[in-house]
Amino acid sequence: MLIKNCKIIYYDRIEEGCVLIKDGKIASINPKDVNDDHVIDAKGLYLSPGFIDIHIHGAGGHDTMDGTYEAINEISKAIVKHGTTSFLPTTMTSPINEIREAIHAVHAAKLNGTDGAEVLGVHLEGPFISPQMVGAQNPLYIQLPSVETFKDIVQNYMSIIKAVTLAPEVKGASELIRFLHDHHIVASIGHSKATYEEALLGIKDGVSHATHLFNAMTGFHHRDAGIVGAAFDSDITAEAICDGIHSTYPALRIAFKQKTPDRMLLISDAMMACCMPSGTYALGGQNVIAENGMAKLENGALAGSVLTIDKAIKNVYRNTSYNLFEIVKMATYNAAKHCQVDDRKGRIKEGYDADLVLFDESIHIHTVIVNGIIK
Repeated sequence: MLIKNCKIIYYDRIEEGCVLIKDGKIASINPKDVNDDHVIDAKGLYLSPGFIDIHIHGAGGHDTMDGTYEAINEISKAIVKHGTTSFLPTTMTSPINEIREAIHAVHAAKLNGTDGAEVLGVHLEGPFISPQMVGAQNPLYIQLPSVETFKDIVQNYMSIIKAVTLAPEVKGASELIRFLHDHHIVASIGHSKATYEEALLGIKDGVSHATHLFNAMTGFHHRDAGIVGAAFDSDITAEAICDGIHSTYPALRIAFKQKTPDRMLLISDAMMACCMPSGTYALGGQNVIAENGMAKLENGALAGSVLTIDKAIKNVYRNTSYNLFEIVKMATYNAAKHCQVDDRKGRIKEGYDADLVLFDESIHIHTVIVNGIIK
């Protein structure tokens, strides 16, 4: 397959050119004298690396916590239409047996493949969180952090656990953070009541990321810098839900300026109502009302989002002054590094997986390719 007449979005620039795909890989960039039976004339569209969503609970009426291969596959089919070519299905603070079932389902989807976006592993959001910062998590199923409990949850599937969101100030967290760091699993601070000092201690232990920055964490105050201040005052990466609802655009601009596009990631934190009509859905066993572009529990707390990554890119593009390639980097290359697949995904580079998205100036998706196959 040859894609010609496109604006190629590299991680540091945009240039016109063409890309040759063979056997699911990017075989050549700007090849000469190529004869290929399948030619896509992009007619000036942008060609981007496929988007990678490291924090997504569900979409298309299905949730990771459904605990079935079918649910993961349906999520993959819903989000691929919006340019997401790979993702980390994300669990909730739920009964341990239900978390296990979800992990087993993700493993099956990773092993057997999906009809849409590719599964890269699991993001465990909880159950090692603060009862004072539950957000839309269910406080009934919070666990005290320990290596033993973590092992009991993941059992023989630790190799697919890519990230764990936890509260570093809770007793036992320090040991677990060091264990995760030693096993190359991202320890992410989130759903936490940590002070600035406690957050820095967590970072010293091995926390390297912040889950949905600003949300479900202590904010920045000039006499108590909080987790947000610790994130700004360190070199950890951070993710943000760029829907204009979870955080205002001025707050997001400040975060991008402080962390730079090298250390920010765009996520959806989407739940099953994503890509679905307004109505009542569920998240972590709790009813969620989805309407007017937002998802809320019955008590009014935000419950994930209905955001897609293409919309997140569009929102940042419209509300900041960053170059498009810098914004795309936050949804591709940075996420690939987070998942430790940046040697094969997240960039348009020869030898990399042919995960590609064609979109126009309005970030409207035209064509999505996953491992060389048009979806």
